[in-house]
Amino acid sequence: MSAVLTLGGPDHLDRLMPLVAAFHEEAGIKSTQEQRHAGIAPLLDGVPHGCAYLIGPPRAPIGYIVITFGWSVEFGGLDGIIDELYIRPGVRGRGIASEALIALPRALAGGGLRAIHLEVDKTNAKALKLYQRAGFATRDNYLFMSKRL
Repeated sequence: MSAVLTLGGPDHLDRLMPLVAAFHEEAGIKSTQEQRHAGIAPLLDGVPHGCAYLIGPPRAPIGYIVITFGWSVEFGGLDGIIDELYIRPGVRGRGIASEALIALPRALAGGGLRAIHLEVDKTNAKALKLYQRAGFATRDNYLFMSKRL
């Protein structure tokens, strides 16, 4: 199985929506179909705030990654946050997420990204190991914090 990344477009919405719903269900994220649509559709339509990549064959993706864009003075320009990463349970453990995380910087580097960040549950040992293998590192004395508006 391959972690080929395909930049999502409007024609991929019907393939991504069930994956987003599955991820939210598994992660305990309470969201409605309308909220998920409002979150993913603009990214597929080309808003400048982020993008979504399908993982695997575009006609039958096995997962997806959503990246949102920002600006960092510290990192010297455009940066991104991996907002969601999901691989179907039936194909996990085959290195697909690792492949996707290694391919992602190559896909984004042409757009001028200087850094990619992510948030991870510090008690999720499997996820920590995955992200470390892909070159992500914790930052001493830093804690990712959020405030819902």
